[in-house]
Amino acid sequence: MNTIEQKFERLKELLKGMGSVAIAFSGGVDSTFLLKVAHMVLQDKAIGITVYSAIHPKWEVESAKELAKLIGVKHIVLDVDVFSDENIILNPPERCYYCKLTVFSLIKETAKLYGIYNVADGSNADDTGDYRPGMKALKELGILSPLMEVGLKKSEIRELSKELGLPTWNKPALACLATRIPYNTRITERALSMIEKGEDFLRSLGFTQVRLRHLDSLAKIEVLPEDMFKLLELRDTIIEKLRSIGYTYITLDLEGYNTGSMNRLIRS
Repeated sequence: MNTIEQKFERLKELLKGMGSVAIAFSGGVDSTFLLKVAHMVLQDKAIGITVYSAIHPKWEVESAKELAKLIGVKHIVLDVDVFSDENIILNPPERCYYCKLTVFSLIKETAKLYGIYNVADGSNADDTGDYRPGMKALKELGILSPLMEVGLKKSEIRELSKELGLPTWNKPALACLATRIPYNTRITERALSMIEKGEDFLRSLGFTQVRLRHLDSLAKIEVLPEDMFKLLELRDTIIEKLRSIGYTYITLDLEGYNTGSMNRLIRS
C-alpha cells in the first residue's frame, strides 16, 4: 500500500510529466490542492480556470480568485449561462452529466487558447461511490483526474493541504446549488436565489457545513448532528429569515448533513 508521501511524490511526477496543465478550479479543498501542486512543479505552465454560473454561489468565485492570488497562479474566470440549456434546467437525474459536458468543453477550449492541452479536475479516490453521472462526461472529454489516479483520499488531501499552508485544508465540502433541488424539478432563478440567500444566512450564524434543500415552499435544513441544538436555539431567528426569503415551511433533517441525499430518490 502506498503511503501518503509516496502518493504525493507520484502526483508531482505525474503533473511534471504533463508539461502544462489547466486545472478546473472551484476553490474547494481538492482543486486548490491540485492547483497548488501543479504550480509548484510547472510554474507558469499551470493555470486555473473557474467557471461561474447561476448554480454557483457568488462567494465561491470570489474565494477562488483570492486563493489563486495566494498561490500566485494565472487564473481565468468564465461565465456560463446554464438557463440556455434545457438539459440542465429541467434537472433530470443526468443533469450533472450535461452540466459537466458544457463546463469542461468550455474549459478545454479556453485552455487551448493558452497552448495547454491537458485539463485536470479535482476528483479524488473517494469520488468513485454514490451516483456521479458527471464522471461519464469527464471520461468522454478526456479530462484527467490526477488525485484519483494516484489514489489520494479526501482526508489525505486535507492533511497535505495543511502541510502546504493552504487555508482550504479544513474547508467544508462544496456542491453546486442545483444539488439542493429534487431531480425533475425545474431549476429557476428564484429557487437558486432563495437557496443561496438561505445558506448564506445560515453560514453567517456559524454553521459551516450546511445544506438547505429546496422543496418548493419548504426548506429542509441539514447541519452536522452536533450543530442541531445550536440551530434549535436560533429557531425563531431562522424561521423569520427564511420566511422573509420566501419559504412557508422550515424543517430540520434529523439525520443531519448528508452529501448526495437527493440521490435517494433515484436509488429507491
